[in-house]
Amino acid sequence: MHSIHLNIEDSVFEKVIYFLQNLPKNEVTIVEDITITKSTKLPKFNSIQLHTKDFNFNREEANAR
Repeated sequence: MHSIHLNIEDSVFEKVIYFLQNLPKNEVTIVEDITITKSTKLPKFNSIQLHTKDFNFNREEANAR
């Protein structure tokens, strides 16, 4: 089994859905259909900065843990 995630423009969406719906029902299932509009907010991810400039890795100390 395979799973495909597609971003489809509105101009061809109906053709793609028509094609998928005409495939055998026991072989293809449309799991979800999400409409994305310009007002749909995408998640914003923030990063954390680690200050490791003066860190000295000690292999013996790490192995002792």
